[in-house]
Amino acid sequence: MARPSLASTLEDGLNRRLLPRLRRRGWRPTTITYTGYGSPERLRVLARVLLKEDDGDAAAADVGATAGELVEAQEAERGWRSFLTTPVSHLPVVVEIAGREHPARVDRGGYLDLLVPDHGLPPGWHDITVRARGARPTTARVLVIGAETRFGVISDIDDTVMVTRVPRPLVAAWNTFVRHTSTRQPVPGMTELFRHVQAARPDAPVLYLSTGAWNVVPALERFFRRSDLPAGPMLMTDWGPTNTGWFRSGQEHKRTTLRRLLIDFPEVSWLLVGDDGQHDPEIYAELAREHPDRVTAVAIRQLTPTEHVLSHGTPQAMDGGRGQHDGGRLTEGRRVPFVEAGDGEALWEQLRPHLT
Repeated sequence: MARPSLASTLEDGLNRRLLPRLRRRGWRPTTITYTGYGSPERLRVLARVLLKEDDGDAAAADVGATAGELVEAQEAERGWRSFLTTPVSHLPVVVEIAGREHPARVDRGGYLDLLVPDHGLPPGWHDITVRARGARPTTARVLVIGAETRFGVISDIDDTVMVTRVPRPLVAAWNTFVRHTSTRQPVPGMTELFRHVQAARPDAPVLYLSTGAWNVVPALERFFRRSDLPAGPMLMTDWGPTNTGWFRSGQEHKRTTLRRLLIDFPEVSWLLVGDDGQHDPEIYAELAREHPDRVTAVAIRQLTPTEHVLSHGTPQAMDGGRGQHDGGRLTEGRRVPFVEAGDGEALWEQLRPHLT
């Protein structure tokens, strides 16, 4: 077992001191569920247990607040509120799927990442129940991808489908912690791109892979509904300390998750969608070189010079415009289409021949 780092030790100590104080003030465990996914053989259930105070929603409902008013209040939430959380470590949890109970326990960060074999659910969307000790039962959505599925989409989020201008620290902090979640805007044409892809491949699942924090998933889900983007599991990361240091590696998170998806769905070939503001071209090209039969195409949204400056300080893509993908020749012996454009509609025009 890895020795805990100073950062994780300090975080655990702070949480241990906070938990009894917050419990005395009436805070209670609350389960936040994330969209899970799986195959007919295995299902991945994702959730987190936090200690939270009563946010007033129930009280507002008692005095006559409408559902629309409550949603409007949620939409106006500032991003920084998503990060004021206290995890409940190592709490017992029971996941109920198709009438069967599966006991588990959250980790030191309050996260549940449970792999359930032989879950018994058919392909499609389903609701399951997560019951953490001391918390109200919570419904989680899960997507079971059928064994006959041969094509799917994996998409980045930041500056690919939603304008966030990360990773430049000050701009990212402003977008995440200060701006209202309801002011975030979709990248032009990306909703139309997904609509075209789903029309061409109606049964294709869509999964989102991001270096963003799990804390922002509820706000992202509201943004996706408002922007008419397809629903799908969001595979995020925890920004907090690990056993090896202060912060997790976003690039390693993406590489590891992509390879896990290849293992989980050995018959699926993926359309990889990202942007050139971070490392998506490099990571996707690497995967396509290693597994050319598992990548249908790569679509990269090109940021404008201004967006590049805001994103990482220079007016060019992070590869300096040298074209690391060499005009789409990502592998030897097989050509994996690699398309680039400034918006979703232009990307679709280049993708169309490869998907229809």
